[in-house]
Amino acid sequence: MVKIAISGGTGNVAQEVFDALVATGKHEIILLSRKDVPSTPLPRGVTHVQTTYDDVEELVQVLQGVHTVLCFIVSQSDSGNVSQKNLIDASVKAGVKRYAPSEWATSSLDYLPWYEGKGHIRKYLEDLNKDKQVLEYSLFQPGLFTNYFAASHQTAKHVFAFQLQIDFDNRRAIILEGSEDAPINLITVEDFANIVALAVEYEGPWPLVGGIKGDEVTVGQLIALGEKLRGPFSVEKLKVDDLKAGNLKSSWIPKISHPSIPADQVELISQAFASGILLALSNGAYRVNDAWNKLLPDYKITQAEEFLAGVWNDKA
Repeated sequence: MVKIAISGGTGNVAQEVFDALVATGKHEIILLSRKDVPSTPLPRGVTHVQTTYDDVEELVQVLQGVHTVLCFIVSQSDSGNVSQKNLIDASVKAGVKRYAPSEWATSSLDYLPWYEGKGHIRKYLEDLNKDKQVLEYSLFQPGLFTNYFAASHQTAKHVFAFQLQIDFDNRRAIILEGSEDAPINLITVEDFANIVALAVEYEGPWPLVGGIKGDEVTVGQLIALGEKLRGPFSVEKLKVDDLKAGNLKSSWIPKISHPSIPADQVELISQAFASGILLALSNGAYRVNDAWNKLLPDYKITQAEEFLAGVWNDKA
């Protein structure tokens, strides 16, 4: 049993990990959030602390006795990464052993400007440990959640599955010319959360780059799986040069209808998101290593076809 602090603890991905940790019944957990302390009772061993993340010394007091900090602060809403840098500094001062920065995505950040803050935090932690290890940390990288290809069906308790460029629901896809062999690491939300919970219990050193390898498929294989489960897909192929010039010449754009995005920004954000993911996919950004798989060899990863067949079989 260890004492864990989860920052950004009310976010969707954070709540999935929180549930997995609570289910073990092994840990004392502190939820750090800017939101008001909830009036509903929390599970046994869980406390909620409201914070602005502005005061490092206040955070030091909150983190007393904490072994592991899991950070889920949304980087694009943390201007200058101030909140997360303060949390890292407080973790060092409080004697925290392990820190998981707000990664929870993929290996390369190229073409994904909304992840720019993750890159700055990678450098901040690297510089922190430049001369000697001051804080043990791991960059947890799951790639893409398989659950996104189950949209419009909600298959996770908290993570909201929105439409992507390979759209099983409407039997269609947008890809870049020549990207059929680009790899995508797919892992279910449930497997991801369970592995993070196991990683917290792992007694050996954490891997610096903590890939969680699920089912690696290519763009072409994922479309073929969609056609196997759903029938023929309409596939539009775009040119790289057009996207780099800011021209998304497709007949449709996946809508990022997420609760955190204002309605008047959905169209603009959806277009930028679609372009970025298409370029990142073709660049191999969604391939991750198998560092955590090697350390947790007994955990069986759910394969993409097994999961998606359970969603789409018998669906019209």
